Amino acid sequence: MIQINTNMKLALYCLLILPVLFVLLPITPKLVASPAATSNARSASQLYAKYCVSCHGQNGKSQTPKGKSHHARDLTDAKWQDDVSDERIYNSIMNGRKVRGEMPSFSNKLSNEEADALVGRIRGLRK
Repeated sequence: MIQINTNMKLALYCLLILPVLFVLLPITPKLVASPAATSNARSASQLYAKYCVSCHGQNGKSQTPKGKSHHARDLTDAKWQDDVSDERIYNSIMNGRKVRGEMPSFSNKLSNEEADALVGRIRGLRK
């Protein structure tokens, strides 16, 4: 009978584990949570609360002190909601706007999916 010592056990484990590691290593970056992947789990309401409320207010009417001083858009305005495209809202979120007021860009803080979710949240503010 063959007697297996500790060194042989370690060698056997390595022989069994190494092939598995070579299979898993190429996909590991996809499994590790990146900030963008983690932030995708944030809901549109959470994103709005974090990035939009200070200017546009919880109700979207932009009656906050910061919103008034920066001339923030009333997101509940039905006429504006009818006239503006989703693409323009998305671009305003990602690139900012300097036309009517001073809206900052959020492209360095939001993923494309999060900006799309915010567009939907903004559409839901229509009165």
